[in-house]
Amino acid sequence: MDNLLLVQDVSKSFGREKERFHAVSHVSFQLAPGESLGIVGESGSGKSTLLKLIAGLSTADSGDIFLNGRKLGRQRTRPELQQMQMVFQNAAGSFNPRMKLGLSVAESARNLCGGLTADQLEQLIRSVGMEPEIAERYPSGISGGQCQRLAIARAIAVQPKLLLCDEITSALDVSAQAQILRLLRQLRQQTHMAMLFVSHDLSVVRSICDRIIVMQGGRIVEQGTAEQIIEAPREAYTRLLISSIMHI
Repeated sequence: MDNLLLVQDVSKSFGREKERFHAVSHVSFQLAPGESLGIVGESGSGKSTLLKLIAGLSTADSGDIFLNGRKLGRQRTRPELQQMQMVFQNAAGSFNPRMKLGLSVAESARNLCGGLTADQLEQLIRSVGMEPEIAERYPSGISGGQCQRLAIARAIAVQPKLLLCDEITSALDVSAQAQILRLLRQLRQQTHMAMLFVSHDLSVVRSICDRIIVMQGGRIVEQGTAEQIIEAPREAYTRLLISSIMHI
């Protein structure tokens, strides 16, 4: 099967000369169409920086990123953004606080694919488990879990082939986390989109991902199926993550 996403020897550092911080160092991996890949590691491991490099929110110092066999440039084109959408940890902060939520979702779709009809917007909101009436509310007037659902709706409005998720459940309570994870599993079954899911929580990643990449100090230290990583980790760092985060 051809790769949907191919990351080859990508590196990114910040700062100057001797004070440079190597956030991502020579990272390579691939993602198949419809596959869900988790990226885990402690704070500062480089996982969120890596996601931003893929999304085009930051520029790599070296290495190449390919989407559907095409090398991505420094700026993401509209067709590339249609294929690859990102959902952020702070869902409320990603919406215009002065704009009704339905209008925000519709405006994003209009910028990329010509917009949504009223019926399409209603169907989209229902697809993420919400009632259409929420479109008339503002980000400050709904819960964090509801806002994250609408952020997911905005992302899938253009029918992307790849969804990039950056710690999207970490700010939610346990109940809201479970609801978001259940929603993502349903959407994957319905749309067959691939997903990159960044998290510090291995238990969350295990519940939704086919494969897992473990990052430490900007590098990939271990990767394998979710079962392999959780049940038979090879690296001491991975065992430490499992012990500290899953309380095993």
